[in-house]
Amino acid sequence: MRNRLALSPMCQYSATNGFANDYHIAHYAKFAIGGFGLVMVEATSVAPEGRITHGDLGIWNDMQVDGLERIATIIKTNNALAGIQIGHAGPRASTLQPWHGNTPIPAETELAGEHAWPTVSASSITCEPRDIAPVALDDTGLDRMKGEFVAAARRAVRAGFDVIEVHSAHGFLLNSFLSPLTNERSDAYGGSRENRMRFPLEVVSAIRAAIPESMPLFVRISAVDGSRDRWTIEDSVAYAHELSALGVDVVDNSSGGFGVFHYPMGYGFQVPYAERIKRDVPVATMAVGLIVDAKQAEDIVTSGRADIVAIGHAALRDP
Repeated sequence: MRNRLALSPMCQYSATNGFANDYHIAHYAKFAIGGFGLVMVEATSVAPEGRITHGDLGIWNDMQVDGLERIATIIKTNNALAGIQIGHAGPRASTLQPWHGNTPIPAETELAGEHAWPTVSASSITCEPRDIAPVALDDTGLDRMKGEFVAAARRAVRAGFDVIEVHSAHGFLLNSFLSPLTNERSDAYGGSRENRMRFPLEVVSAIRAAIPESMPLFVRISAVDGSRDRWTIEDSVAYAHELSALGVDVVDNSSGGFGVFHYPMGYGFQVPYAERIKRDVPVATMAVGLIVDAKQAEDIVTSGRADIVAIGHAALRDP
């Protein structure tokens, strides 16, 4: 990286049937031209039913590789590294695009093509009262999902990306296994923290084995659930130890996803999570969340609180 700044992956909800278009080329080029060291493409779904909305990018089909390769190429042509976040929305899937309400897609909608689809999760628990109950994945579903993540990672390599990030935060599928708020399984993937970490770690391990050894692998985590008495920073330290042992290079520290957020929020409010994991785990960290000023970002790096600073909405305002 030419510097320690990364563009945080941010959904644009502007794809066509999962395919990238000219909007994405223009959108991501401006951040590379603007000087970011790493430009991370938004959450890109490993399966059609893994999209948050109909407008999400996809990487479940070989035909989608060409459009993603165009994005990676324009980023790298402008001297930034190209990254892509791959994930599955799990219980957060099948919603309307934000400008149409950001609510679960109703059974009957006036929006052409906006048909709902069944969602999956660790358990049949809704994230919010308005959500439709997901289907708990059985053993066959878990194996299929793992294969979809691996196939997506291989497509990302073919598309020419320099970095892959696995999304295990924000109430998405992998996060639904980690959090006791949404995991009530009684098999090897539920109950204890060790069991709840099992499936996300299996996915990460399979991806690490499928991509070049020299390719950096990031994992985004929700360092804490919204509720203080559920998934905690101590749980994330344990998770990060396991991720590091599997060959993960960077833990990207966000928060929230399930429950009302009970933690203080303000400028750089998630930086302490990155700092704690960097201190306690032999892994590099990325800090993100209300980092809006150049001096603020510089201080995070020079003080050793994180190795990389990710900028989100501030970058949308000023790429």
